[in-house]
Amino acid sequence: MKNTTGLFALPARVLHWLMAAMILAMLFIGVGMVASVSERHAWLLRIHKPLGIAILLLAVVRLAVRLRYPPPPLPADLPMLQKLAAHASHWLLYALMIAMPLVGWAMLSAGGYPVMLSDSLRLPAIFPTDPIAFAVLRHLHSWLAMLLFLTFLAHMAAALYHGLIRRDGVLASMVGRKRGA
Repeated sequence: MKNTTGLFALPARVLHWLMAAMILAMLFIGVGMVASVSERHAWLLRIHKPLGIAILLLAVVRLAVRLRYPPPPLPADLPMLQKLAAHASHWLLYALMIAMPLVGWAMLSAGGYPVMLSDSLRLPAIFPTDPIAFAVLRHLHSWLAMLLFLTFLAHMAAALYHGLIRRDGVLASMVGRKRGA
């Protein structure tokens, strides 16, 4: 199915902007958690876990929306290398939105820590308790977070490039205005 409207579907736009805010908040919360040994650490951790699971669930919904409602085509005059980079970076973002929470969940499971989403809602462990696996997954979670941050910055830079320099309607299509409007 092709998208001929020139716009991203409304569910895709809503999920995009909601998840952008959630991911940006999560990146700052994650940095705050590893930089703090105060009581703020426990508070940030109580936010970090349910927010990560929410991102995981919304990423799955978002992937289903993308498959159901394909995005509008990129401008025909966009160089092939930029088209390839756009597609690769989008799929990398989807992979990271799913992998990051799963690796975090597995890391906590391997460390023997409960994954509490609230005072009464506990997720089951998805990995056996193993201190070596915990250490490996902790490093992997950190590296994936850095990759997510860099990919997020590249995505924002590309959006600004399309919106402010090329003015080709790519950014407008995610904001909700038709290209050329």
